Amino acid sequence: MDVLDLVVPVRKAAVNQQLRSALRSWTANLPHRRVWTVGHRHPWLTDEVGHIPTRQDGTGAANTTVAMRAACEHPELSDPFIWANDDIFTMRPLPDGMPVLHRGLMRDHIAARAGQGGLYSDAMRETYAWLTARGYEPLSYDLHVPLPVSKAGMLDALDQAPGLDSFKRTVYGVLDGIGGEETADLKITYRAPRGYGPQSVFLSTLPDAFTNGHVGQFIRAAFPKPCKYERTER
Repeated sequence: MDVLDLVVPVRKAAVNQQLRSALRSWTANLPHRRVWTVGHRHPWLTDEVGHIPTRQDGTGAANTTVAMRAACEHPELSDPFIWANDDIFTMRPLPDGMPVLHRGLMRDHIAARAGQGGLYSDAMRETYAWLTARGYEPLSYDLHVPLPVSKAGMLDALDQAPGLDSFKRTVYGVLDGIGGEETADLKITYRAPRGYGPQSVFLSTLPDAFTNGHVGQFIRAAFPKPCKYERTER
């Protein structure tokens, strides 16, 4: 098994307790060679963490596209690498490394959101139309789990679909034909203790659910000790 680098885009923020817990979860359960942050670097990170600085003057989706391109063009990163977010937690060991996962057909993802407007739904439908116009019946790779990324494949996807920042994971996965296994998406947006438990392999949270909800307590209890990526001083 090749051990890949793990790359996470980080926005500038005074506090990022989710990233601390995410790093602890990856250290415990997700085999990787080295962690890299792209964008902002928190001062509490140790020298074990590589860093690629990028500008963050666009929308959130545009900023992560800049970060993704910077990662793909960096010569020191493994190829492929694992792309994650600072609010994704690996709760159970993955001894064989990170598998490729998707959430099923994109048309079903769209149907499940029928009647919901907003920029996210609009961007999803735009991406679906772009892919189906090119002959694909696309799977959706936009779910809250880490994603193995081929540098050349992702750069090609970004070049072919420069306006589809919000769903670049799906564009990449479909154009590069990465396949994978279907799984449910688990993004916890509420404070109540439901929808997850010891069987959960991955969890992802909104900031309020992590800070004030049961799921945050659950994650922090699973990884109470600092890992090698954190300075102990506050």
